[in-house]
Amino acid sequence: MALVDPDLTEVLATTLRVAGAALLVVALPAIALGFALARASFFGKSVVETLVAVPLVLPPTAIGYLLLRTFAHDGPLGPQVLGFDLDVLFTWRGAVLASAAVAFPLVARAARSAFEGVDPRLELVARTHGLSRLATFGSVTLPLAKRGLLAALALGFGRALGEFGATIIVAGNVRGETQTLALAIFEDIQLGADRHALLLVGVTLVIALGLMWTVEHLSRPRAPNGTPRAARGNAR
Repeated sequence: MALVDPDLTEVLATTLRVAGAALLVVALPAIALGFALARASFFGKSVVETLVAVPLVLPPTAIGYLLLRTFAHDGPLGPQVLGFDLDVLFTWRGAVLASAAVAFPLVARAARSAFEGVDPRLELVARTHGLSRLATFGSVTLPLAKRGLLAALALGFGRALGEFGATIIVAGNVRGETQTLALAIFEDIQLGADRHALLLVGVTLVIALGLMWTVEHLSRPRAPNGTPRAARGNAR
């Protein structure tokens, strides 16, 4: 009996590759949008907030279908319109696109909360000392929001990790190419491979527990000296 299940290794590698690539795609734009929503006032802000929130309640299958129609042969971003094939549908890139689409709003909203947790008066003090907006962001805002932003990225990675509905529509369920843990569990259930499905569920649960522990740890309020506030209260 092999010590390492080759199927599990392949599925886990595909899952981590897709989720990691999706996080790289959404990280900067989602954090930038979160900052804009937290600090800027602009025309149509409520509309943007609503559009960002919609994918959180929209069925993933609906998101997947919209992506499928967008990148279909005759879709707005399809080869018939653009004149060249983006090679997205039913490839690992499609899996990344689907995972990124469902992870983006979660990262953006969590990033917004992280920036809203930074006292604007601290930024104002930095500006009165002659720092530019960019320097203030880099030396004051970003360090203070860092833990919340890391928690946002962890949430986004976890959401991309567990994506199923949009992925199966946009990328299919191709072993070694687009088959993630969620898709492999679904396939095992269909085939009646209960033991292997349970193994995959166990691996998924371990990853999910690790991610959520990380999020909770990063989201815990900190005292100025870096210790958790709860710990300081108990110490008293």
